[in-house]
Amino acid sequence: MTGSADDKERAALLPLPPGEGRGEGGCKRQVTSGSDQANTGNGSPGGLSLTPALSRRERERTHAFKVLILGGTTEASAIARALADDARFQPVLSLAGRTRAPVTPPIPWRTGGFGGAHGLAAYLQAEGMKALIDATHPFAARISRNAVEAASIAAMPHLAVLRPAWTAQPSDRWTEVPSMAAAMDALGPQPRRVLLTVGQQELAPFAAAPWHDYLIRSVEPPPPTLLPPGARSFTARGPFTENDERQLLRDERIQAIVTKNSGGAATAAKLAAARSLDIEVIMVARPPAPPGTVPSASAALAWLHQLAAGCERGA
Repeated sequence: MTGSADDKERAALLPLPPGEGRGEGGCKRQVTSGSDQANTGNGSPGGLSLTPALSRRERERTHAFKVLILGGTTEASAIARALADDARFQPVLSLAGRTRAPVTPPIPWRTGGFGGAHGLAAYLQAEGMKALIDATHPFAARISRNAVEAASIAAMPHLAVLRPAWTAQPSDRWTEVPSMAAAMDALGPQPRRVLLTVGQQELAPFAAAPWHDYLIRSVEPPPPTLLPPGARSFTARGPFTENDERQLLRDERIQAIVTKNSGGAATAAKLAAARSLDIEVIMVARPPAPPGTVPSASAALAWLHQLAAGCERGA
């Protein structure tokens, strides 16, 4: 996968960890046993297994650069695809497990948590990882904090991929708020027809404003216990087209959209549709960005290639 010149330049400007290229930090030599090479997950921290088990070709990558990718985003999938057939790397993709039927990755993968920052650090060390890439959702603040702390504990290179946020256009009707509770307040006291695209875990505050008619869109159906009173829900997975989004807003007579500023192209069409129909968008701001970020998968790959090349020179 070839990134733009801007992405590569941005990645090149990121500081490399101490000892880069001298066999220290993430480049420490690993003594790999046969069971470690198989890396099927037996005995992994938390008892979590990799799915699927590594192929024979993967097991032959004894000296490949091992990298853990914290995923669940378009960027993580792009990184995984780019590394799938690159013999220089032995990547593992980790998914949070909130989606019951994720798209099958092209590289070995695992699901579930690690038990906090210390559990993640233990996994990184036990599996002989040499780098950690946090390509989780821009609102996955706790996971990102754990990744930063775990990388520090394990003395390991760390990078976060943070896609650019959306920005309001001149004809947009955005109300920007700092939290879901503030978004609920911004809907006001008068009943409105509201499209919620905030994810299953963020529905609770809207139960405090049951006078609105909520329509909830999510990748998987939310448990009934999480739904605000009288809310309706349906499932859909992006990317969405502007025409389809406009039709949805018209058919459902939506008066306001509540969404998180996730950025990216996959779900941006609703913003253009709202703009064309003069519908208010209540936009929840992102949490603070983790340190050491790049804006794209291609920039992350440039950083990873640079890091691996430094390790090879220091081997």
